[in-house]
Amino acid sequence: MSPDEFRQHGKALIDWIADYWATVESRPIIPDAAPGDIRSRLPTAAPEEGEPFGSIAADLDRIVMPGVTQWQSPGWFAYFPANVSFPAILGELAAAGLGQQGMLWQTSPATTEIESHVLDWLVDLMGLPMDWKTTGPGGGVLQMSASDSTHTAIVVARHRHRDADPSRMVVYTSAQAHSSIEKGANVAGIGHVRLIDTDDRMAMRASSLSAAIEADLAADLIPVFVCGTLGTTGTTAVDPLAAIGEIARRHGLWFHVDAAYAGSAMICEEFRHHLHGVELADSYTFNPHKWLLTNFDCSVFWVADRDPLIDAMAIVPPYLRNAASESGEVIDYRDWHVPLGRRFRALKLWFVIRHYGAEGLRSYVREHVRLALDLTERVEAHPSLRLVAPTLFGLVSFAHTDGDEATGRVVDAINATRTSYVVPSTLAGRLFVRVAIGSTLTELRHVEAVWSAIEGAA
Repeated sequence: MSPDEFRQHGKALIDWIADYWATVESRPIIPDAAPGDIRSRLPTAAPEEGEPFGSIAADLDRIVMPGVTQWQSPGWFAYFPANVSFPAILGELAAAGLGQQGMLWQTSPATTEIESHVLDWLVDLMGLPMDWKTTGPGGGVLQMSASDSTHTAIVVARHRHRDADPSRMVVYTSAQAHSSIEKGANVAGIGHVRLIDTDDRMAMRASSLSAAIEADLAADLIPVFVCGTLGTTGTTAVDPLAAIGEIARRHGLWFHVDAAYAGSAMICEEFRHHLHGVELADSYTFNPHKWLLTNFDCSVFWVADRDPLIDAMAIVPPYLRNAASESGEVIDYRDWHVPLGRRFRALKLWFVIRHYGAEGLRSYVREHVRLALDLTERVEAHPSLRLVAPTLFGLVSFAHTDGDEATGRVVDAINATRTSYVVPSTLAGRLFVRVAIGSTLTELRHVEAVWSAIEGAA
C-alpha cells in the first residue's frame, strides 16, 4: 500500500468510525450472535493472493459488526465503563503509525520521557504523594491492566522475601476485592490468600486483617502483601487505607492499593478524602481506560520507591546494554514490569489530558456522579426498591424488596430494551442490580430511559 493509498483508505476508515459513533446509540447493545456465527463467515483458509483494501474494509460491516457489543453505547451500564474518546483514538493511531518499541530509553526516548512526564502530571492532578513522581524515589509506569499492576506488586512483595519458601507466604485482601489479587497470588506461586471480612459498607475490617496476620505468624507462615481497594468491583466500597497501611508497616507487608475504577475520580478534589492513608502505600494502580476517556489498554502503576521494583524485575543480557542505561540517568521501563517490549501507550493519554484539560476531565467525572446520585434518589424514593450499598462514585447498587426473582425481572426489563444494558451481581448470596454510569456519551436522558425500564418492572 502506497502512502497515497494509505491516505485514501485511512480517511475512509476515519469516516467509518465517526459514522459508527453517530449511530451507536440506536444500535442494540448485545449482538444477535450465536457461538460460531462470526467464524462461519470467514473462509476456511487464509487468502493466497492479496485483496483490495476496500473489500477488507467492507467486511467490517459484513463480518465484524454483527458480533460487536456496543461498549460505547450511552446505554451501557454494565460492569464498569471502558470509555473511548476521539482524541484517544487519534493518539492510538499516531502511536501505531510511529511503531515505537519502548523497552529501553535508548530505543525510544520520546516513549519513555512523555510517559514519565504525563504520569508525574497525574500525581499532581490527583493529589497523590509527591514521592510517587519519577523526579523522586518512586515513579509511574503504564501497564496493560490493573490486574498486571497487581500481579507485578505481588511479585515484588515475594522477591523481598526471596530466601523464603513461597508456599509459606500469605497475601491478604478484602472479600469484596477483585479476583485479580487471588489470580496474581496463584501466578506468583504464593501459598495462601486470605479474604478478609467486611463491614456493613462492604469495606475491609482492619481488626480482622490484624487478627488474620497474627494467626498466620503464630502458624509460622510469612505475611508478605496486603491489597486495599479504593472502589471495589461489586459496590465501589473503599477500604480503610490508613488503618491497613499502619498494619502493613507494623508487620513489614507490601501495601498495594487497587483503585482501578474509582481512581479516576481523584481528579476531583471532593473525592480525595477517600485517599486518606494512601501515603502509606508501596504501590497504587488505576485505569484511565475505565473512566478517563482513554481507550484500553492504559493502566497506571505507581510505586513509592522504584528500587524494590527494579530489583525484582531487572535482568540485563548483553544485547540490552547501552551507554544511556549504564549512566543511571534514564528510566528503562522494561525493568518496571514483566514484558520486555512495550508500545507508546502514553501518547493517547497525553492527547486526552491536553484536549480536555484538567477542568474538562473533572466536569466529565462530576456529571456522571451527579447522574448516579439522581438515580440513587429515585431508587430511595421507590417503595419496592432498596439500595444495597452507598453511591460513592458512578455506580448505583440496588435490589427489589421482594427478593431475587423480582430483582431478576428488573434486570430483564432493562436489558429487554436492547439500548440499555446492565449486569447483576450478588451480595451475601442475594441478587442485586448494578447500574454503572460512565460511558463517554451518557447523558441524563439515557439514565431516565434506564429508570423508565426499572420503574416499569418494579
